[in-house]
Amino acid sequence: MSTTFADRREAGRELAAHLNAYAHRDDVSVLALPRGGVPVAFEVALALDADLDVLVVRKLGVPSQPELAMGAIASGDTFYLDDRMVDYASVAKAALDDVIARERAELERRERLYRGSNAPLDVHGRVAIVVDDGMATGATMRAAAMSLRHAHPARIIAALPVAPLNAEARVADVVDEFICAMRPQHYFGVGQFYDDFAQTSDDEVRELVKQAQDKRSA
Repeated sequence: MSTTFADRREAGRELAAHLNAYAHRDDVSVLALPRGGVPVAFEVALALDADLDVLVVRKLGVPSQPELAMGAIASGDTFYLDDRMVDYASVAKAALDDVIARERAELERRERLYRGSNAPLDVHGRVAIVVDDGMATGATMRAAAMSLRHAHPARIIAALPVAPLNAEARVADVVDEFICAMRPQHYFGVGQFYDDFAQTSDDEVRELVKQAQDKRSA
């Protein structure tokens, strides 16, 4: 396999090959973390012949370094905070509260935009495969898994095209299985492993989710 993916769709096809054990089963749901995880998850759901839905998660970025996660929030009012990162970055409570309020507003906006009046997939007793385009700190995957636990799935699988060598240990206590297509030794960021890492748009998210749902209905 190449050391990079052409784009997120190719990454999804590569990842799907590692998930063959879950193909063509009637108890599997694929949940994408928007926005970047959606093109990846679309290909996974297509290959596995599984339902696709979004699970909205928002990273809580350190104010001085927004790409560095100090926690995350997810659908269902799930909240995860890395206290060590907050202390390390010396984030004041007022600044933390501002970040949380802003990201909660964005999470609610995306929930309305991507799902509208449709209810989330019911994953009770099912295998829930949570897909993103890669992992950095693991905060968003942790929040996603914590949120899903409230829905009582039979099993939660974290599925990623690329992640750091120690990624599995970061989420081992909140997921049941960790599946990753590529775990490079030298890891500086998710975008490093994509030739095309252009931002996924809201319209693309909605279109891919609709396409997946239409294919299942047909």
